[in-house]
Amino acid sequence: MKKIIVDVMGGDNAPAELIKGAYAAKCEFGDKAEYILVGDEAQIRASAKETKTELDGFTIVHAPTVVTMEDDATCVIRTKTDSSMAIGLKMLAAGEGDAFVSTGNTGALFTGASLIVRKVNGIRRPAIGAILPMTPPVLLIDSGANISVTPEYFEQFAIMGSAYMKKIHGVESPRVGLLNNGAEDCKGTELQIESYKLLAANPDINFVGNIEGDKVMKDTCDVLVADGFSGNILLKTMEGMGKLTLTTLKNVLMTNAETKLAAVLLKKQLEVVKRNFDGTELGGAPILGIAKPVIKAHGSSKAKAFKNAIRQAIAYSDSDLTEDISRLALSLSQRKKQQS
Repeated sequence: MKKIIVDVMGGDNAPAELIKGAYAAKCEFGDKAEYILVGDEAQIRASAKETKTELDGFTIVHAPTVVTMEDDATCVIRTKTDSSMAIGLKMLAAGEGDAFVSTGNTGALFTGASLIVRKVNGIRRPAIGAILPMTPPVLLIDSGANISVTPEYFEQFAIMGSAYMKKIHGVESPRVGLLNNGAEDCKGTELQIESYKLLAANPDINFVGNIEGDKVMKDTCDVLVADGFSGNILLKTMEGMGKLTLTTLKNVLMTNAETKLAAVLLKKQLEVVKRNFDGTELGGAPILGIAKPVIKAHGSSKAKAFKNAIRQAIAYSDSDLTEDISRLALSLSQRKKQQS
């Protein structure tokens, strides 16, 4: 049975919604995992009592401080080493759990995971891989961690993203696209042009070329490679457009008696549309390239989203994805040494 370490103090809705999410995971996923709740024990117990959430079966590890969204990214290794995030990551690194889930400060989680849990052998920079809410799913990597990148980083992002989609989502030969402002290989800045060449030449990458923003949702690729700045803008834009589309559709269907009747008749189909745009179904994003599974859940996560982030953590820890990423990264490094 896997042990999932859960930071219940980060994000906007801690600790109540995160405790409820962990409880929902425990109920739904049964004997697949056991859960360690990390945070201020008094607050955890008080919140559970207030929300009538049962804590039987959970292990609670006390952490007196919390990493806030305003804290510096290095606080987990400097000023807040006794925070729920820092303690949880140290437990993961020490083998006291199989995966770690947090809704906390993205920069601090990324830094802490890289320096405390450490990187996969052969990986130069880990990256956050976010599943875009569409059918079939597309992994966007990086979606917010690495603002400054190199073509070599992009190449490793593609390798890690391909391994993830193959191992976790069952895509046999994931198609890799490069986010760009045009389809031609000469488009973009020097970074995109040089990255295109590297991705196209790598035999371990099923590269399908540049992907423009309006083509992302048209089943053009399974892995979309981007720098963290552009990737995060794309991700947040798609989340916002999804919410706007659902709100607009709801307003149209509530216009009059006829449209309300249409809404009743289309209830099942509308539920499918809603689920396709619902980020809570995805739960969180893995930080790929870390030696053990670390899942970043959205800062605004409520119970359902957090439960699904825990589901991702279980699936990740059940796989041998880390070994696959290490093998591919080392193979790439050896090939480059031979070429030089």
